Amino acid sequence: MKLRDWDDLPKFMRQDEVKEYYEVLKGHECGLLLKRLTDVVLAALMLLLLSPVMLLVAVAIKLDSRGPVIFKQVRVTQYGRKFFIWKFRTMVQDAERLGSQVTVSGDARLTRVGKFIRDFRIDEFPQLVNVLRGEMSFVGTRPEVVKYVKGYTKEMRATLLLPAGITSRASICYKDEGELLKDAVDVDEAYIREVLPEKMGYNLEDLRHFSYGRELMTMVDTVLAVLR
Repeated sequence: MKLRDWDDLPKFMRQDEVKEYYEVLKGHECGLLLKRLTDVVLAALMLLLLSPVMLLVAVAIKLDSRGPVIFKQVRVTQYGRKFFIWKFRTMVQDAERLGSQVTVSGDARLTRVGKFIRDFRIDEFPQLVNVLRGEMSFVGTRPEVVKYVKGYTKEMRATLLLPAGITSRASICYKDEGELLKDAVDVDEAYIREVLPEKMGYNLEDLRHFSYGRELMTMVDTVLAVLR
């Protein structure tokens, strides 16, 4: 993975607030290459090993509720590119029309199978395809929907220097964010004003102290967090 030259970045990212993070990452191009190699090899192996589990999950989703097995949604990744994130569907069909784009604890839109696979993050397995395609990485800022990205501060835009991630330190620390938002009157507003800035604090710190070893530790910590 090689960063674009500064002048080739999208105009909205060429800000002084982003430059600090860009210079840090430019000094870790070998680490970024290892990061991409790890993504490709590990994603391919995991897809091969997990394919029987994924088949069983797909059947369970289909038997449990009406609708497609895979949920696709437009998210934003490196350099502001839009892409379709893949997940196993965990909610009733057309759930986005019935409420917020953030899932809260006890969300009535969750299906029985959906609640179970969310608890163990099994719903994220199809994102291995996004990783192979270079749209995502194992570790990085979780991809947000377009309307949330439009509200990023100039400094937050630095998180778009790298591909979005399946997991991150912010994801681990806020794995129960649904519980934090369950009593909010306006879930979207509460997420943008309260949760997102705090998560971005973790994401920006990880960029500032980027290293390949740090990313490997985040992957290990994610596995431990899920097991707990």
